[in-house]
Amino acid sequence: MLSCYRILDLTDDKAYICGRALSDFGAEVIKIEKPGGDPGRFKGTFYKDVKDPEKNLTWFAFNANKKSITLDIESSRGQEIFKKLVKTADVVLESFAPGYLDKLGLGYKALNKINAKIIMTSITGFGQEGPYRDYKAPDIVVRALGGLAYTCGYEDRPPLVPGYQHTYSIGAMYAAAGTMIALCHRALTGRGQHVDASTQQAGVIVCSAEIEGPYALFQYIVTRHGRSRTPVTLKDGTMFYNPLLWECKDGDIAFNLLLNPTAAKTNLGMAEGVKKDGIDIGFLETWEWDKKSWQDMTRAEAEDLVSILSKFFLNHTKAELLELAIKNRFQLGPCNNAADVLQHPQLKARDFWKEVEHPELGTSLKYPGGPVMMTGGYCGIRHRAPFIGEHNEAVYQQELGIPDKEIRALKESGVI
Repeated sequence: MLSCYRILDLTDDKAYICGRALSDFGAEVIKIEKPGGDPGRFKGTFYKDVKDPEKNLTWFAFNANKKSITLDIESSRGQEIFKKLVKTADVVLESFAPGYLDKLGLGYKALNKINAKIIMTSITGFGQEGPYRDYKAPDIVVRALGGLAYTCGYEDRPPLVPGYQHTYSIGAMYAAAGTMIALCHRALTGRGQHVDASTQQAGVIVCSAEIEGPYALFQYIVTRHGRSRTPVTLKDGTMFYNPLLWECKDGDIAFNLLLNPTAAKTNLGMAEGVKKDGIDIGFLETWEWDKKSWQDMTRAEAEDLVSILSKFFLNHTKAELLELAIKNRFQLGPCNNAADVLQHPQLKARDFWKEVEHPELGTSLKYPGGPVMMTGGYCGIRHRAPFIGEHNEAVYQQELGIPDKEIRALKESGVI
């Protein structure tokens, strides 16, 4: 799909996934590491807990399909070599602090003079412009500034954030999409461009309907309510948070109660299921499902409804509730753990999980496949992540024609 494009990847662990996404679609992605290995290789989780830069599981996951060369771009000779590579490339991916590459003479304007068709994609916390551009921006910071952290957790406790750096992953995937659009634009105009990806902006975009939207429209600030994340308006005009996550017999489920006439049939099916369990449904016996909604319900009734459903869900397993949901066509799904996901029948049916050989480990590892299936090509994993400088010879000697003697000198001086 993208096999005609060469991408030079200078990103760190916050944005590895951008190059990985492009390589999944077939692009040749060359990861440029510091001599001795990318810093991301030395942190995170390691295969069988053996701290080895060649056995880093995060590196495996986000750098599969890529090639690797080592190069010190802060050295003058390293900069010369990098510029030679830029002449052969279509895209440069980077996630350095704004201005860093400019100081090295490797910013977009400098590279554009070498290759007018080059596309540079920069992935940072706040983008290349604005008063925050030079601020440090770990994922927890941009997530908090985007508004998401404020809504996660419980009202009487500080905000919570998931353990993984989701916001940078979202920003990097938007950057990958922007890169592909820039390649399409270049095909039409012949011109390269600078793609400036702000992780803060990406985080705001994916949450705007739930968080910023209510304030922009109604001046209502969505706050933390634990498992209850869906705000609804009750009869007295006050807000009630309808639970989204519920405990059941063997774990948890996600269930969104749509209390309106269009969902009357499905809600009636749920009510009948509750009655079969011998649970008193109280006021719901006379509730007019085909006419009423949350706006017709008092707070006491809303709290009773949550109590009734909580008792019902605790009587059943995730599988039983999913079967009931499918039968009555309402929005419910199990909260799957890692084991559940690995065994999920839908993923198996789509051949999602791929075994990838790792000769250095003496085994194969299971990887997720591509997010899309395409009739005109393949998107997904092709081969394991590269070793440190695995493709130095192919790139430096065979392609750039650097002689053996100079290669040895470059190694000895720490340039490669």
